[in-house]
Amino acid sequence: MHGPMATTVRTKEGNWRVQVRRKGKYASQTFRLKTLANEWAVETERLIDLGGEPSSHRIRDLRTVVDLHIADLHEVGRPLRRSKQAVMEALKRDLGATRIARLDRATIIKYGQRRAKQGAGPVTLSVDLSYLRTVLTHAAAIHGISVDTESIRLARAALTRLGLVGRSHERDRRPTEDEIEALLDYFDKNSNTIIPMSRIVRFAIATAMRQEEICKIEWSDVDLNKRVVLIRDRKDPRRKDGNHQKVPLLNLTGFDAWHLLLEQKVLTGGKGRCFPYHHQSVGTAFRRARQKLEIDDLRFHDLRHEATSRLFEAGLSIERVALVTGHRDWKMLRRYTNLKPEDLHKHQTKDQATEEAFLRSLADG
Repeated sequence: MHGPMATTVRTKEGNWRVQVRRKGKYASQTFRLKTLANEWAVETERLIDLGGEPSSHRIRDLRTVVDLHIADLHEVGRPLRRSKQAVMEALKRDLGATRIARLDRATIIKYGQRRAKQGAGPVTLSVDLSYLRTVLTHAAAIHGISVDTESIRLARAALTRLGLVGRSHERDRRPTEDEIEALLDYFDKNSNTIIPMSRIVRFAIATAMRQEEICKIEWSDVDLNKRVVLIRDRKDPRRKDGNHQKVPLLNLTGFDAWHLLLEQKVLTGGKGRCFPYHHQSVGTAFRRARQKLEIDDLRFHDLRHEATSRLFEAGLSIERVALVTGHRDWKMLRRYTNLKPEDLHKHQTKDQATEEAFLRSLADG
């Protein structure tokens, strides 16, 4: 017996079946070890006393909680994306065998120190802890499983003080005019690839689109008359799916997005995807060119930074730039407004032509 409200008996198979009856609520589970059965009984009684519902799942370790979280997301049509899936697998590998009742502050700190020794940086470890908290909060909210998320908060604070957890540094690398010219010249002369990298680089600087976004645009989502393209499921920290955005095809950054798409339409026949290439292949081609030209520390994503900066330099306001880049939080755009002092001479008066061109691109869009 385990208290007046729980009964533990041994089955014919040698397992231990525990039943909890408390405050009109009932729950039962079967365990291989009696100690596990007793632990579950204590946790279930405590949960009922706190007003929660006893769980119908055999929650013994973190691995089970992670699998339950993933299964629940699949059930509602929200499967994990690749990056989150990798974090979940890492949690299962490194902490999966840890029983929920023993997932305390000291255990999480040791996990963080071990991950750091394996090469995980402050940002990576911060993401790990965020997902760990998400999984445990989900278990508590959806399944009534008793968890201790306070331990994660305390462990994060300790790991932050140790310098093992931290935020990412804002990257402000912009390619120089010479670097852009060298890249375009290299791609124009390189006939070894079927990917029109020169046009893609120009299009990236014209639109501030990410390489994944460029490579998934369908011709059915392009309105060449209104000069607007629909980007489906655009990346947003607060919305992973259904975040469709219309983006104007402008000519304000030194490259004409609308004209570049017209060129691409001739190449593709206007069917399927506008740029029918895998985004990873585009990234590989870009890195190969960068290495060949000995350009230091330049990524394809820096072209988005370059495009955003050029839109500000063209005289667009922060809210209009956000319509192009897709930023929902204008605070994230403030770092792009740190323009060169000499650029201010170009914009002492409002550039009416720029304003009219922008508004025309949005008309009926």
